[in-house]
Parts: sequence; C-alpha cells; structure tokens
Amino acid sequence: MRNESPILTEVVGGLGVITLNRPKALNALTLEMVRELAVVLQGWATNPDVLAVLLQGSARPPVEGKPVARHFCAGGDIRFMHDAALVGDPAVEDFFTEEYALDHALHVYPKPTVAWMEGITMGGGMGLAQACALRVATASVRMAMPETRIGLFPDVGGGHFLSRLVGHAGEYLGVVGPHLHVTDALTLGLADVHAEAGCLSTFLENLRSSAARTSGELIARLRAHVDLHPLTRLPDATVTARLDDIDRHFGLPTLRDIVASLEAAQADGDAWAEETLHHMAGHSPLMMAVTLEQIRRARSMPLAEVFRMERTMVRHCFQIRTGAASETVEGVRALVVDKDHAPRWNPPTLGEVGADQVEAFFEAVWPPYAHPLRDLHDPI
Repeated sequence: MRNESPILTEVVGGLGVITLNRPKALNALTLEMVRELAVVLQGWATNPDVLAVLLQGSARPPVEGKPVARHFCAGGDIRFMHDAALVGDPAVEDFFTEEYALDHALHVYPKPTVAWMEGITMGGGMGLAQACALRVATASVRMAMPETRIGLFPDVGGGHFLSRLVGHAGEYLGVVGPHLHVTDALTLGLADVHAEAGCLSTFLENLRSSAARTSGELIARLRAHVDLHPLTRLPDATVTARLDDIDRHFGLPTLRDIVASLEAAQADGDAWAEETLHHMAGHSPLMMAVTLEQIRRARSMPLAEVFRMERTMVRHCFQIRTGAASETVEGVRALVVDKDHAPRWNPPTLGEVGADQVEAFFEAVWPPYAHPLRDLHDPI
C-alpha cells in the first residue's frame, strides 16, 4: 500500500480494495485521483487475482476531543474547478470528461464492485457509489446531491440514478439537495444493505487468512458477513416519510408550478413545505430549473446518453457565461472561496428564468462523432 498516494490500493484474498486518500479534504476527487482510479480499474478488469473491487474512503486524522471520522467522498474538488475556470485552464474540461468516463466504467465493470459508504457521500462520491453493484451503508452515511447550491446540477450520472427513483423523489433530491441518512438511502434504493462500519476490517482479515476462489464466493461471503453485523438501530425515515408530499409537489410540470404549490401548502401551515422552500431559497434558480429538466430528460435515456448529455451541460456551465460570470464559479465563490454565503445568482429569481435559458444547457456543443464521451457504450 502506497501511503503517499491520494489513491491506496491493495488486493486482499481476491478483493481489490481502493481507498480514496485525501482525508483532510473529505476525500474529494482531484483530476489526479480520477486518472489513478481509471488506471487501477482498467488493470484489475483483466487481472485474475482480482475477483471483485471495493471502494472506501480514508479516515480524517483524529482531533482532540472528537472521534475519528471516516468519509467516503465529498464530491469533486470544487475549489480547483473555480480556480481553473477563472483562468481558462482546460484541465477543468479534462476533469469532467475523465470523471464521467470513470463513473460509466464502474457502471459497466466486468467484475463485482462494492461501495463501502461511511460519512459524507455526496456529488462525485455518489457518482462512484451509485455505479457499484453492491452499496453498503453505515450508520454515519450522509448522502446528497447538493449541486444546485453551488450553481451546478446533479451530474456524475445523477440524471440516471435520480430519475429512476420511485415517483418524483429524483426531482426532489436533485432540485432541493437534502441529506439522506441510512434509512432513507435504503428505502429509496440508493443503498442495498446496512452494516456496522467496523465489520469491514474483520472481513478483510478473514480474507487474508482464507482467500476467495471465485467472485461469486467473495460477494456471498461479504453479504453473509454484513448480515451478521447489521446496524442495531435504524433512524426513523425523514425524507422518505414525505414521499406523497414529494410526488404531489415535484410531479408538477414546471419549477414555478412546484414553488407555487409549496407556497400554497406553506400558507396552509405545512411545515414541511416551509422547510423545503427554505432549503431552495439559497440555490441557483437557473440551475434548479435546469436540474428539473435534466432529470426528466434522463428518465427515458440509456446510461451512456445520460453521461453525454451531462458532459454537454457541464460544458455550458462554464461557457455560456465564462470566468467569474459563470453561475457555477459564482456559487463556489460564495460557498467555498469567500464563504460569504451570498451568491449573486443570474437571474436572481425564479420568475426571471426563461425557458430559453434552460434550453441553452442542452444544446449540442459537439457533433456526435466529436463528443468527448463518444466511445461510451452500454452493455447490450
């Protein structure tokens, strides 16, 4: 294991273990990490010693008076995106092309893949986790796709996995970006099983002493081990307790209709509607409208086409208005750079968002033969 690397790798009894290793940054993905992950996964795809692959995050260094915190992945390195976009660094284009290609490769990987989800699992971390065949949630998991808060949209295949949730939960999660705990993740199908976080180390030790012989055996042993170490108590549902309300509001045709419906419910004393509007108040009106359209278009699209659509959309995020004028650059500035939490959205209100402004994010940038993700193909 190479401790200096942002990606640590080890093969344990047939299981290829990948550890995201930027704990101080909550394991947020850099371009270097994306490239290392792609190389490792490509090599392991044909390596007979690797029967399955597991992704996990490394733990933050202990802080006095606080327990050790382990997080899967907080997303992409948004500070890098901000800085690169300001100076016109083409590396920001490479980042999205290669990150989306990596996520697609995980979706169609020829061997079983496992995401061990602890702590913050958001944005780019969700792109990795939701591409895995088995998603294990622990008690600390906090899932979200909060991109509209920074003037972006739920990318990394978010159009695919959000649009396929029950009812209109995907629209709600993408537009509002609430956090999900383990119960909500399981109920929505964004996690498959739950387990005590510490049981993974025991499983790996068992593999060291008794290697698996086939991928089927390895995954069966992992599932059995997880079943023996479930969480003793699951929290009450929060988001999924309001699925009827979510469908009633977020199934409406436009974002303006959704907001009007929520406002009417709020006027009638609905505390959930009031809370939802409060969450939406700080988000980019334009990108909430773009996200609603993205998820609805993606619902009828195959996986590779979703990634190609999202690659086109993210290009527009930095090119419709360039530099500091970009909605995404402004969102990251307000949240991460200046930390004034006062983004100057353009347009500033939902009422000023025009249909043509939304449609612009879906206009083709490249002909099909020149698209950066033209080589992505889904299994037949």
